Amino acid sequence: MTIKINGIDCAFEEGEYILNVARRNDIFIPAICYLSGCSPTLACRMCMVEADGKKVYSCNTKAKDGMVVESDLQNLWDERNEIMQTYCINHPLECGVCDKSGECELQNFTHKSRVNVQKHWIKDTHKPHKHWGMINYDPALCIVCERCVTVCKDKIGESALKTVPRGGDTVDAGFKETMGKDAYAIWTKFQKSLIGPSNGESLNCSFCGECTSVCPTGALIGSRFQYTSNAWELKRIPASNPHSSDCELMYYDIKQSGISEQKPKIYRVSNDFAFATLNKAARFGFDTQNEATKDEKAFNELVALFEKNEIKNIKFNSFITNEEALILQNLKKKFDLNLINEEALKFKEFLNEFIENSGEIYNAVSDDITKSDFLVVLGTLLRYDAPTLSYKVNNSLAMNKGAGLYFHPIGDLGVEKYSKNFLSCIHKSGDEEQILYFLLQKFTTDESIKASLSEFFIKENKEVEESINEEVIEKVVEKDEEGNEVEKEVKKLVPKKIKKNIEVQRSVFAKNLGLDEDKLEDLLLKKSKFTLIVGSDFYFHKNAKKLAKLLALIQTSTPFKIFLNPTHTNTLGVAMICDLSTDKAEGKTLGYNERGDFTFSYEEHANLASSSLNQQEGTFLNYDKRVVPTNAALEFGGYYLNDLANALGFDQEYTIGYTKRLPMDKGFSPVEFDNLENYYTNGGECKRGYQLNLECFKQNAKKEFLTPSFSALEPKENEFLLYSANPSYQFGRFSNRASAINEVIFVGISENLANEKGLKDKDLVKISIKDKELSLSVRIDKDLKNGAYLPYFDEKLDTLSFFDERFVLAKIQKIGANNE
Repeated sequence: MTIKINGIDCAFEEGEYILNVARRNDIFIPAICYLSGCSPTLACRMCMVEADGKKVYSCNTKAKDGMVVESDLQNLWDERNEIMQTYCINHPLECGVCDKSGECELQNFTHKSRVNVQKHWIKDTHKPHKHWGMINYDPALCIVCERCVTVCKDKIGESALKTVPRGGDTVDAGFKETMGKDAYAIWTKFQKSLIGPSNGESLNCSFCGECTSVCPTGALIGSRFQYTSNAWELKRIPASNPHSSDCELMYYDIKQSGISEQKPKIYRVSNDFAFATLNKAARFGFDTQNEATKDEKAFNELVALFEKNEIKNIKFNSFITNEEALILQNLKKKFDLNLINEEALKFKEFLNEFIENSGEIYNAVSDDITKSDFLVVLGTLLRYDAPTLSYKVNNSLAMNKGAGLYFHPIGDLGVEKYSKNFLSCIHKSGDEEQILYFLLQKFTTDESIKASLSEFFIKENKEVEESINEEVIEKVVEKDEEGNEVEKEVKKLVPKKIKKNIEVQRSVFAKNLGLDEDKLEDLLLKKSKFTLIVGSDFYFHKNAKKLAKLLALIQTSTPFKIFLNPTHTNTLGVAMICDLSTDKAEGKTLGYNERGDFTFSYEEHANLASSSLNQQEGTFLNYDKRVVPTNAALEFGGYYLNDLANALGFDQEYTIGYTKRLPMDKGFSPVEFDNLENYYTNGGECKRGYQLNLECFKQNAKKEFLTPSFSALEPKENEFLLYSANPSYQFGRFSNRASAINEVIFVGISENLANEKGLKDKDLVKISIKDKELSLSVRIDKDLKNGAYLPYFDEKLDTLSFFDERFVLAKIQKIGANNE
């Protein structure tokens, strides 16, 4: 189907809005209030066009085959001119010092609409500034476009903002005669409203900062950035989110820190908000750089340790680039070393088992999530482990009238707010296997799998075994001893059909998991695009390989696409590039950004300083299996890992010399770093790096089916379920280096568990796990239900050593009260 816009033929899909079709074809139609991927609000009406001779608003008018659209007519610009005039009424003339000046859409559209007179007036109202923690609001600069409200509702899923009464004067009805209908309506609405928190006077949200990014004026601004720099002075350095596996496109906005201090400084992080959404760590956790000079003595000591073959292991984490991973792999081969990265190894083993049984790598990307209308999420405390994924889940539910199931042993009230059609299922830790069998039973089209499950239940389940035969009573006529005919009742067993048996099996799974199957059937009506999202609970599970095999069967025999979320920023890249070992070899260990016998790290305890990810050029392999580039925002004065490699016999001038040498047998392409693109088109097409060659993973699928066996963690008296997780803005020690989110470790406890244990916020407690103990303060998390989590972002405490899986049974004892 095609539509003609300003004389240009444009293809479109059914259901698309005219504005989105225009953007995809690089045709400019002005719009202030509309955000791609969100609901239209008609708050600005600047996107008016003539469609087949009739004026419509292109943000909420769907294209029709053969439609003729004009957006650049003089009469349309005349009306836009009047709308922009109303926005400028009483707007402060402070462009010289406004934080948004130079990238302000009010400025842009005022000039584009050729506004050079002001014919209307009204008394202004007093509008004091609001300070909401990491975000400030200046209502005098607000044009009430509602983009902040919309993005928070339709993308982030928090609905933390709303329109509130302004208390302004009513627009004089006489102006109706001297201005256009749309301009008058906009002005009238503008006089009635401002933006405020949805509940109370304080902004209660995760402070992702997306509202500050979408704000077209300087009304919403990051409090740390406000009045620190003119936007037009900043240089944008394209990069990728270094904190989490979305590795989303972002920009380090830098300039020199002062007249006398010429050294560059990061003033903020920005994003292409239409298509790239950032979490709090990405937006505010940017000053992680390591200030260092070349420590020649320590460097030579490290080189000598290699040359004397004293280094036998390299322990490292996944907050590194692909190029660094390849350098480590090269060092492993040359010096016969063990590479130790337990987290990446767990993911690698899980992924390999999945590929072996499915015959291919996991087949969903994040775009499949936003386009799905039925989602299942399991194995992850979603908003905490992967906030940007949670945004995509919410966006799917909001924009596609989607539905789905969210499984986790810890309940999350934030997820429950996404949609009444997204059912939260709190289950026992250990029920993960049973969930997968339920999904197989419910959705598989493979008759052999159905038969295997039926056979298991017939054999193992007494209720099902008895249900195979139905007892019926029949009346028969028999002769008695005297030869008289007598009617008798005789009991007989009549076999039931296997189909009925399968229904019983399903109800057993559903009953065990607390699922309402009737409600589920209602949710599934008219659903056609299915995605299953899996997190790292599964990778660290004691039965991880079995779970991987079951997921492979779901990918190959059900409508679901499977999405595996790698645990850390470049877990997937490390898993692809490095041969990882389970155990350490006897000898010394080099810790690269980890503690070792010799530590080469950006942290304070290091023997030799390493560079931070905002000081490096290189690539990540993100959760969409896409190789994406990141650039250095700041210089590093010390030694890079590449310097060590060169001192040990390798020869690359820069680390990015390894970009084109990434392993092709793992899907990488021999592309020079400088040839990698990093942007989105106006229509949202991703032009970031390149997609991994997925054909490399194709093989004959084993499709191995394993017999069900269930076991769950059952807390005993005084025990509770403790989860290894970080709050949504922390992803480890690396993010905790940032000044805006740096904090001391705590234990996060749900409100109901705190009440049960008699705990208050900031109380001091002792946590006991098997034979280990630690003392720390309590933080009551009102978003959680029935559980607690122990973070691992504090470099002073190795809390990961308390966990073999992500869940453990623990005891808690209050040892000190909050005295505040």
